[in-house]
Formats: sequence, structure tokens, C-alpha cells
Amino acid sequence: MCDEPLHKDHEFFQLTKLRSEPSESARKAGHTGRKMPISTVKMLSGRETNYSGKGRFSSADRSHLLGRYLPVNGPWPVDRMDTRAYVSQFSSDGSLFIAGFQGSHIRIYNVDDGWKVQKDILAKSLRWTITDTSLSPDRRFLVYASMSPIVHIVNVGSSAMESHANINDIHDGLDFSMYAHGAFSFGIFSVKFSTDGRELVAGTSDDSIYVYDLEANRLTSRFPAHTSDVNTVTFADDTGNLIYSGSDDSLCKVWDRRCFATKGKAAGVLTGHLEGITFIDSRGDGRYFISNGKDQGLKLWDIRKMSSNASSFRPRISDWDYRWMEYPPSAKQFKHPFDQCVATYRGHAVLRTLIRCYFSPAHSTGQRYIYTGSHDNCVYIYDVVTGDRVAKLDCHQLTVRDCSWHPYYPMLVSSSWDGLIARWEFPGNEAVPPLKKKNCVVIEDQMFRAIYL
Repeated sequence: MCDEPLHKDHEFFQLTKLRSEPSESARKAGHTGRKMPISTVKMLSGRETNYSGKGRFSSADRSHLLGRYLPVNGPWPVDRMDTRAYVSQFSSDGSLFIAGFQGSHIRIYNVDDGWKVQKDILAKSLRWTITDTSLSPDRRFLVYASMSPIVHIVNVGSSAMESHANINDIHDGLDFSMYAHGAFSFGIFSVKFSTDGRELVAGTSDDSIYVYDLEANRLTSRFPAHTSDVNTVTFADDTGNLIYSGSDDSLCKVWDRRCFATKGKAAGVLTGHLEGITFIDSRGDGRYFISNGKDQGLKLWDIRKMSSNASSFRPRISDWDYRWMEYPPSAKQFKHPFDQCVATYRGHAVLRTLIRCYFSPAHSTGQRYIYTGSHDNCVYIYDVVTGDRVAKLDCHQLTVRDCSWHPYYPMLVSSSWDGLIARWEFPGNEAVPPLKKKNCVVIEDQMFRAIYL
């Protein structure tokens, strides 16, 4: 549900339509009006008669066709571990899938080879949990982080299926603590490769953003970015010049690396969330991004609306902690008096952990949808233009912290604190296995014992 659906004249509305609705030539070939959908049969027939003059679908026609087939059938189990799944992502080409668990394991699955485990990594010097992973653009290296200033890097292409740190595989430690004291002076919540694979950017518990040069093998910059934990960082586009960050201080910030030396401060600030920000995903155009917030809202932003300073006033809930308390129903009516977002989407629950959200793939959907995990054990998919909830995927027994949509196929994988990695598809030719929900209290108790005792 969207608080206020995008106006049809808004630029984002028009851009999304251009990416995800059929072209004029497709409509003419299908003999349909502007408001009428074109059937799959007519679109395929039009392609065979070469309506576009190019012998293939345009990117918008392809997105319009594939975007109607949402990955909602299933689920099929990919794997199940006896500890919580914290992070999971497809590689950029969809050939690999990476899942990180609280019990020190990171598994890399070969999607094209029946989801076989290609690499089973036992993490080194893990503190609390694996907080984030990132695969290099060439898919040769994986970095993983935890609540420590050391990020480890692993050669994914090595021959051994099992990778035990410094026993049968090298897990080089990249030290981000150049400006700190002590091995556990801060933790890393978020780490990302740059698009050229030469740098890492990280968000940390000491309210800072760090940049590490992999070629020089050294930390190149650290700047105090927020007034609380930096939970999420990401590059805005392929240039690597702009970085987005989100923090427990409820602010989203935009950083221009070309101005670090002269300004030393954010290029702009975006206000609107009432509580901390758990995750940010860029649309990849250097202009729009989305964020999940502990105020139970997912917001769409346009960085051209950013300001130089943040308003200090916002409604607050006293003595509320999302880690063990429900969000007060009365607080759902609160709104930031200086909200700069484009739209807000609600329905899912952002509680207990840093739940992640994403744009749907450009290739198959034209980024027409946004999707997110949820504390109520489900995955929610929203239409980014209308704000409607178009799907709710329900199979897990505990919080869904992360989820990932295949970059080319109608396939989505959800990962949960119940240890289950589940695959959803359209149409799905396999019989759906009976994934029965057990008593959540029993499972929570068993996981508590396994993790803490």
C-alpha cells in the first residue's frame, strides 16, 4: 500500500512506463488502444512478423511481457541450515547465488547446475554474525563482513569446494581500523564492491563510511557520515562517484567522492523517515533509490530533492526499540513534517533486524516493482507506480531478512531466520513440496539455544 500513489505526470511515473509498457509499434501490431493490455500471444505474433523492424522485442516490450509473470509459485527449498540466514543475493549474471548464515557458513550455489553447492565457506574470526557479503563484478572474489573492522576476501574460483580459512584456502583480512583502536573497536554492517571491482565501500557502527583500495591494499578514506550507526551504503551508479548511505539517525545522505577533499561533508541530505534506516537500494541511474525504515515504511527518493541540512525536528517514540518491541499502532499515523520522499509504501514489518528491500530487475520488469523481506515471515512485492501490493510470498516460520530476484528469469529466492532458503518461480514445472509451518515458538527456542548457549 502506498500512502499517496505517484501522480501520472511525475517524471518517475513516466520513466517507469517507458521501461515497462509496450511500445507504440507493439500496440499497432496488436491492434490495441493505449489503456488495453496486449496479450502474450499477440506480442509473440508481432515479434514473428518483425513489427519493430529489428527482429526482436524492444527492452520495454520485453519488460512488459515478462513483468506480468511474477515469481509467486512455490516455494521449492534450496537449502536449510540450523542457524539464521542473514544475507542472500544472486550474482549480476544470475549464475551464482550466495547465502550467509549466522553459524559462520557462506554457501555459493551454482544456479545453472541444479543449485549444487559450489563453495562452502567457513568464515574466519566471525563476531556475532555475517552482516554482509559482496561478490566482485567478475565473480572471482567474495568479501564478507561481521561486527569487526576486518573484512575478509576469498577466491571463489579456487578448486576446493570447502573453504576453511587459512587451512585449505586463504581468507585475506582487509583491515579497516586504521583510524581506530583495538580489534573490535567497531563493526561493519554493510560492504559493497565498486562496479570496477577496485574498491570497497563500507558502513560501520562508528557512524562512518570507509573506502578501501583493493589494488593498493590499503584504506584510502574514512569520514564521519552520520550521528549513529551507518547500516547501509551503496554506489549510486556505475561511475562510482556517488554513494548513498542510511543510518539509525533516520537520515539518507548522498556523498560525492569528487568533493571529499574540499568539502568533507555530504552533497545532500534527505529527510522523511522517523526511525532508523535498515537498507538502501539504488535504481542504478544516479537519481532514484529506495530505503527501508524502522518506522515501517519503504520510501522512494529523488536526490534532486535533497537539501544541504537536515531538519532536527521529527516525531519520536520514547523508549521504543525495534529489536524486541512491536511498533506502536498509534505511531503509524506519524508523518515527518519535512518529508522529501517521492512515495512511501507500507504493509510489511521492519522489526528485529536490518531487513532489506530492492528494485525488481531492469531486464525482465523494467524495475516496475519493489520488494522487501518482512518480520511477519513473508516477502512483499509492490507496484512502484500504483503502490499496490501485487504479491505476498508466505512460507517461512521466522523473519525474512533478505531476498533476491533473478536478474533475467521470473525467479525469487527468500532467506529467513528459520534457516530456510526458498525459491519462488513462474510458472514452475515441479510439484510444490509440502513446506509445513511448525510452531514458531519451538523453532525460536531451538535457534536461541543453538546460537547463544
